[in-house]
Amino acid sequence: MGAIFELLFKYRPAVFEQGEFAFGAPVPVMIVVVLAAAVAVPALVTYFRVRGKSGPRDRAILTALRVAALLVLVACLFRPMLLLSEAVPRRNFIGVLLDDSRSMRIADRNGRSRADFVRDTLGAESKLLARLRERFQVRIFRFGASSARADSAGALAFEQRDTRLVDAVDGARQDLEAVPLSGIVVVTDGADNSMTPVNDALLALRARGVPVFTVGVGSERFSRDIEVQRVEAPRRLLKGGTLVADVIVRQSGFDGATVPLIVEDNGQIVARSDITLQKGSDASPVRVTARLSQPGPRLLTFRIPLQEREQVTENNAQQVLVEVRNDRAKILYIEGEPRYEVRFLRAAVQADSNLQVVLLQRTADGKFLRLNVDSGDELASGFPTTRTELYRYRGVILGNIEAAFFTHDQLAMLADFVSVRGGGLVQLGGRRAFSEGGYAGTPLADAMPVVVEGPAVPDSLTFFADMKPALTPAGLGHAVTQIGAGKVTAAEKWAALPPVTSVNRIKRIKPGAVVLVAGSVPSGGRAGSPGENMFRYEQPVVVYQRYGRGLAVAVPVQDDWQWKMGAEVAEDDASFDTFWRQMLRWVTSDTPTRVEARAMPDQVNPRTPIQLRAEVSDSAFEPVNSAKVSAVAIAPSGARQDVALDWSVDQDGEYGGTFTPSEEGVYRVRVTAATASGEVADTTFVRAAPLDAEYTMAEMRRPFLQRVADETGGRFYTPATVGTLPEDIAMTKRGVTVVSQKDLWDMPVIFLALVGLISAEWGYRKMRGLA
Repeated sequence: MGAIFELLFKYRPAVFEQGEFAFGAPVPVMIVVVLAAAVAVPALVTYFRVRGKSGPRDRAILTALRVAALLVLVACLFRPMLLLSEAVPRRNFIGVLLDDSRSMRIADRNGRSRADFVRDTLGAESKLLARLRERFQVRIFRFGASSARADSAGALAFEQRDTRLVDAVDGARQDLEAVPLSGIVVVTDGADNSMTPVNDALLALRARGVPVFTVGVGSERFSRDIEVQRVEAPRRLLKGGTLVADVIVRQSGFDGATVPLIVEDNGQIVARSDITLQKGSDASPVRVTARLSQPGPRLLTFRIPLQEREQVTENNAQQVLVEVRNDRAKILYIEGEPRYEVRFLRAAVQADSNLQVVLLQRTADGKFLRLNVDSGDELASGFPTTRTELYRYRGVILGNIEAAFFTHDQLAMLADFVSVRGGGLVQLGGRRAFSEGGYAGTPLADAMPVVVEGPAVPDSLTFFADMKPALTPAGLGHAVTQIGAGKVTAAEKWAALPPVTSVNRIKRIKPGAVVLVAGSVPSGGRAGSPGENMFRYEQPVVVYQRYGRGLAVAVPVQDDWQWKMGAEVAEDDASFDTFWRQMLRWVTSDTPTRVEARAMPDQVNPRTPIQLRAEVSDSAFEPVNSAKVSAVAIAPSGARQDVALDWSVDQDGEYGGTFTPSEEGVYRVRVTAATASGEVADTTFVRAAPLDAEYTMAEMRRPFLQRVADETGGRFYTPATVGTLPEDIAMTKRGVTVVSQKDLWDMPVIFLALVGLISAEWGYRKMRGLA
């Protein structure tokens, strides 16, 4: 199409886009032409006076054709032209950036690699490079994790494991800032693994008037490939906990295929799931669970075995670093009366060395039973009255106890315990819980995942229902609900559990809440009632929501111990115990400490800088800006590297610093903060190893490259259209330029239009017998 356009209009489309329209005829000549045209108009009008064989329609058509031909002649006499600013040959510079990363090795161009295109097109002997050098002073750069000058494309090895495209463009701009710069050319597949904000870089290029011409190399979609694109998993887990990971699998050419997804912990298989790749969709979300029992940093590999005839073999696996902590989560259980729930819940977690449930049970007004406390002073005055005291716990279980037991400040503290401290709250069912306990309108009601409505209901009117538990779709892959054993799945196990009862009518859940286990309830309330076969509804058995930094869970059931002691439950059935261990692990797994250390990212290529971040709080978990924070990075060999962390200023309580790992392996990073209330510390882990990030989403990213070109005033090219690059850069009006005139009156299309109009008039006359 471009060649045809140039044949008809004499110039390429870019000339019309960049040029300014003008007329070249002197003003006197233009006046004469206009007067001559005005004299010719009356002659044309005579067409309407001639009758003969012609009708009104014939006269109108002939007049229109003759007037159109006259207008074309008049336009040519005006000498229309384009005024075009072109770069003065060899007076301006351009930067040519060549992608030197490993993804350029992918052979997706009729069996040839992207690197071959770079060598052929911009090698020392290439015609395109010679044409560029005829017009400009050319400076060639190679880029990947870093950028540097290169003599030609032949110097590239395509070995770099990162692509920092935005940084490379900005670096080239700065390198050429002192010379007249006509533009920057980037030859790449569009991958950018850096965390540099693209908007800031584009804004800087626009402000300095530097156009970027992007050349996209590679296929926009592979014909046959499977890729494990991303894995979302918690970065921390208690020892023995269940890891739930969300895996995004992309595919092309494998619609409907079933493939195994394997999870390995340092080489040992800990989970396996057969997944069916969705038809008509290139991305399939998959949830997989695995139990991790070995403490310390665990390198988990999520992989799909290589399938037949895949185009890319390096993108079938992703690795994540998970810290399995062997510490003890301290949880406060406040109960309003003696009941079986206390006994069985405590027994479920008693043998778990990673969970400590501290019981505060009301035995009479103002009297409490305290069990599993660390000292005689703990909870001596009853429920905590200060945030410092309450925030020592990582979780709170709220049993069958009415809202009136707490002061308004204590209820507000419980809500802040979830939203500010980031703790986990679990509320159990009972005659004094939820709406029946008068929690409607209290500060804690906002934190609950269910809507509590008031006022409190008298005991005689309390709702009562049997509920048969069943997993919801959201609960099928959740960490809390994985109570299956051996070949028995979690869904089958839940279906076999006996019914439980509830005295708490839950009519609505919050918009952001998620139901994991639902109970089927007869319309009359009790199973076996006359209305059971007429209408049934569901109410949640386990439901949760995120509230601020923490989790709030509702279990509106008063006798879930039936899952342990029910007549249909086997004596060795561990479903109840497993459920509560996993519940308490989950709600406390992400509970922050007073210092929260994090590496961004936590996996890098060797000798790549890592950003360390630390959030520091006081005992009430309010941000602290005056702490003295430092870190020590301990290499696999034992070498220590001190890192200073400074307050980030724009974020309260946040401190940051940078360190660069010098050897491969897992680094242990200990962050220490000295505050007015004492010294606190946290540990995180970082892995330095050769990564295959270059092969993630390795198709040519046309939208990104198109955006870079459009927003900087450049153009986007493919290998098929890159031939016009030298001429397009020359017309950017950047650098040292000269104005040239491009005549339009002698374009072939104008001659063809004139001939066509005259021929059409003659042909019409012949056809109508008017000649």
